[in-house]
Amino acid sequence: MKIYQAINKVPGGLMVVPLFIGMLLNTFAPNAMKIGGFTQALTNQGYPTFLAMYLFTVGTKMTLNAAPTMLKRGFGIMFAKVGIAIVVALGIAHFFNGDIIGLTTLAVLAAMNDTNGGMFLALTSTFGNKEDAGTYVPQSIETGPFLTMLVLVGAGLAVIPWLTMFSVIAPIIAGAILGNLDSDLREFFGKHEPIIIPFMAFTLGQGINLSAVTTAGLPGILLGLSVLVITGIVCILADRLLGGSGVAGAAASSTAGNATGTPQAVALADPTFAAIAPIATIQVAASVIVTAVLTPILTAFIYRQNKKKAETQ
Repeated sequence: MKIYQAINKVPGGLMVVPLFIGMLLNTFAPNAMKIGGFTQALTNQGYPTFLAMYLFTVGTKMTLNAAPTMLKRGFGIMFAKVGIAIVVALGIAHFFNGDIIGLTTLAVLAAMNDTNGGMFLALTSTFGNKEDAGTYVPQSIETGPFLTMLVLVGAGLAVIPWLTMFSVIAPIIAGAILGNLDSDLREFFGKHEPIIIPFMAFTLGQGINLSAVTTAGLPGILLGLSVLVITGIVCILADRLLGGSGVAGAAASSTAGNATGTPQAVALADPTFAAIAPIATIQVAASVIVTAVLTPILTAFIYRQNKKKAETQ
């Protein structure tokens, strides 16, 4: 059976498919795995451990020897994406009481903040150049829930102790230190990062009941379209202003699969978000799928536009 190939045909499959399996299990047989021991460790109670492992492996990829041009454009795209995410999310918080057409500040911030790194690298390798692909090094700072927590706390929308916030970024820092000290370690952990993702997604899914998120579908699709259009336009402009072709900016117009874990991570740090975290998770998952389909189309369009312009000059 070609199970692995079938899963990879789903956009963000290694994250999305185990996530939905976990949700189905929690909805229809919530106590099936709560038998203690190692089996129960694979339920939602094991999610923080898998998230910490994932953040550590991501940290090992953050190298300090990237070329200055890559760093400049990478930070520019990152600040553009995170900046517009903050503006939109805080606009919803202050002008719509934190909810617009079923989309919460938490869902919007989580979906817009985090770029799908694998897709970004694949698209920039196909339609861009080495510099385009290299801009992801600083962009990888977006990975995980830390920036979302930072924004929520800074805006006064969440009460999360600074030590708790540091505990989120500590695995990334540890990974970055080891990854820069030893390239073999960086290669080893980077190579094995995909193994962690299905376990993280499965345990995350077991904290979500499908009956509570039946209304999340359409808002989730609208969230994905918003991420594509809003962050896409801003990131393309930032990329071009900094000397790029716009390809890297277009490739950043997605939602990362791991962003589905951000609402739950925020809820663990601040229980006042616990009620909306399940719906936010589903909406972010929908955004992952929508942008996984449409971001390559946008990137290919920008590439063809650049090529046509070059031919006419």
